[in-house]
Amino acid sequence: MTTPHHLRAARMDDVPRMEALIALSGIELSAGFYTPEQAQAVTRHVFGVDTQLIEDGTYFIIERGGEALACGGWSKRATLFGADRTKTGPDRLLDPATEPGRIRAFFVHPSAARQGLGRMLMEHCQREAAAQGYLTLELAATMPGVPLYLASGFAVVEPFDIALPGGVSVPLARMRKHIA
Repeated sequence: MTTPHHLRAARMDDVPRMEALIALSGIELSAGFYTPEQAQAVTRHVFGVDTQLIEDGTYFIIERGGEALACGGWSKRATLFGADRTKTGPDRLLDPATEPGRIRAFFVHPSAARQGLGRMLMEHCQREAAAQGYLTLELAATMPGVPLYLASGFAVVEPFDIALPGGVSVPLARMRKHIA
């Protein structure tokens, strides 16, 4: 008998496990979408936990048998993407009546990829954001994440690149979805 998945709010003591999950997911699930150099650069310089989401109660972890298999969340803050190390100042609250909420930092363990965990997180986040009055959600998608977000009803609004150390450029896509 298989142990069921358990989705819960992430806690600060989960950060080391989530960081390890994010690093593994960022490298392995980028194969075929990014070059090894791009995957290494975006994982090292951009990916990671934004602890403000944990403090806000909007970042979640999916576990099975105590193993972290996925994490992701939504945000009522202005930051579109990036970990604690990429922040440069206060992260203001958004106005749900006029600004989209954010979908943030979705990562799945490579051994659990394409098993519905990303969709489970997405549905949970959409319900939570809608309950807080958000009408629209927005995100910055990596190329490996675009298929999940398209399947979840998001549309590409604008492709863009981010310049990372070492002269590496990584393509992303700003995506948006109306939820109410």
